[in-house]
Amino acid sequence: MKKIIATAVVAFGLATPAFAADLVEGIWQTQVDDGAYAYVSIAPCGPNFCGTISRTFNTDGEYNSPNKGKQIVRNMAPKGNGNYEGKVWRPSNDKIYIGKMELSGDRIKLKGCVAGGLLCSSQTWARIK
Repeated sequence: MKKIIATAVVAFGLATPAFAADLVEGIWQTQVDDGAYAYVSIAPCGPNFCGTISRTFNTDGEYNSPNKGKQIVRNMAPKGNGNYEGKVWRPSNDKIYIGKMELSGDRIKLKGCVAGGLLCSSQTWARIK
């Protein structure tokens, strides 16, 4: 009976959001922005996901940035199929943008937009752990 119920849950897609959400958790490396990049730890924050800068690097190697410990990904709500919507903070200009994430394997495409989504910038992050 348990096997039948489990099969039904998977067949009707009821388990998909939880499974997809589990995959976004981890440590991700950002792309270089203004000469530096970071490791971001993504974890649950309430029903959504948030990402905090855990390590920072520049051309000289790891350094102690004032941005360490700050939340860069904010309240990303799972929308299904590896897609999330929330907010993104860009440290180089201290602005918060409408954010979207798209998870694909060991990559996350992160997009931050202003003006109702007319002007966007994106990065692709790689999973570290």
